Amino acid sequence: MTNLPDVQDLVLEHEGSVLTIWFNRPEAKNALSADMVESLDAVLDSVHDDRSIRAIVIRGRCGVFCAGGDIKGFKSGAQGGEPDPAEVARGNRRFGELMQKLNEQPQTVIMLVDGAAIGGGLGLACVGDVTIVTEDARFRLSETSLGIPPAQIAPFVTERVGLTHARRLMLTGAKFTGREAVDYGIAHLVASDSDDLQAQCDAVLKQLSFCAPGANAVTKSIVFETGRMSRSDALDFAAAGFAYCMLSDEGREGVAAFVEKRKPRWADS
Repeated sequence: MTNLPDVQDLVLEHEGSVLTIWFNRPEAKNALSADMVESLDAVLDSVHDDRSIRAIVIRGRCGVFCAGGDIKGFKSGAQGGEPDPAEVARGNRRFGELMQKLNEQPQTVIMLVDGAAIGGGLGLACVGDVTIVTEDARFRLSETSLGIPPAQIAPFVTERVGLTHARRLMLTGAKFTGREAVDYGIAHLVASDSDDLQAQCDAVLKQLSFCAPGANAVTKSIVFETGRMSRSDALDFAAAGFAYCMLSDEGREGVAAFVEKRKPRWADS
């Protein structure tokens, strides 16, 4: 297990093959500060190559997932003094880098959303491999009501919900619930309350236990490269990934377990 970094405004819980990351700024409804972004980035980097961690669960303390960007921080920072547009753009782009990293993290990322997922919080819900929400969770892309665009989350939201829904949600700031988030494709599963949210997460983790961590990591890379490469190059990339996995210790164990009619070793861990 890789040593986890010291973090600010996050609580880390490591149990077995699961790392749970809690947003922990309840006084600000878990709004994302610059320090939180840097902390989350450091945690993702620290476990990127650690296949003993098979799932990363992200949720918010005190019944709120994430209220988006730290608007008070915008006022005192980006809009304070004599702001430099290039510096403001770099700060904004930094969040996009985190979104992309989280989206393509080799581990399976599970988002548990209750309370509210506003702005950037909604964006984070869109990069979960599995996103589970309570039916009364509140969602909104509120940026344009503040006079700013949902800049760094727009590509991820659009990819998740499609162009038609993305335009309406971004340009109207429409509010919707967790059950509607499933209809939009933002979430995969809806829970009745926070207890059910955890129960459904546990069920997903049980399913995940039967999947080889290395094969899952390669599968995620194939999924994303498919959208960036020509069809022929994507198939070549997938073939190379298949060969790597087939000849790995994990692949040999999986085939042997199938032939011997037993569970593979990773299913017992």
